Amino acid sequence: METMETKCVSKVSEDRLRADVIVEVADRLFFAPGSVRVNMDELARELGMSKKTIYRHFPNKRSLLAAALDRRFAALERALVAAAEGAEARPFGVRVRRFLIAVGSELGGIGAAQLATGRGDAMLRPYVEQCMDAVVYRRLDELFREGHRRGLLSAPPELLSEITRGAVERLVTSQLPRELDRTAADLLQATVDTVLYGAIRSARHNDDEQLRAVPAARGDEHDVGP
Repeated sequence: METMETKCVSKVSEDRLRADVIVEVADRLFFAPGSVRVNMDELARELGMSKKTIYRHFPNKRSLLAAALDRRFAALERALVAAAEGAEARPFGVRVRRFLIAVGSELGGIGAAQLATGRGDAMLRPYVEQCMDAVVYRRLDELFREGHRRGLLSAPPELLSEITRGAVERLVTSQLPRELDRTAADLLQATVDTVLYGAIRSARHNDDEQLRAVPAARGDEHDVGP
């Protein structure tokens, strides 16, 4: 016989599953390529449930957008961890490139311009900035600090972090990738090859031989260094 405790656990599990489904569908609609603002009526129709049911789990659209952003930033974090693990034994310049390619690829999937403005909701902008700082920039800062500790950088790590942050933020708010018919990841890779090239190359001559000796992986066809 089902006990009250079992019923409560079952209800919690059911509610959590429904909330997950709502976020999954909202994520797909909100971040669809070329999507415009999606209203709650459209979301309810797509889910086949009433708006009242949605609001039972998410009191307003902003909270649902935040949950969808959490889902996307969790995917970005997994991509950065995988990129770091995959490039762990590679030269420093390759590690920087892999990191930025992962950032650019995932931000492109989110929808760069909309992401930068909180998916059209100005109130979400501080939340987006907080997520970017926690998931992307803190890792970037640590990567450059590591390069500095190893004597692989000829410029202060703080300066390189600022330059790269500026490039990321500019690319996610501008139409440049579309105008050049390039992805954000392509342009971030170009940033490494130009702005950061001298700072890394001049101080890491001991990595040059590694770069020549290691076969190029996909995305590394133009590794930093000669």
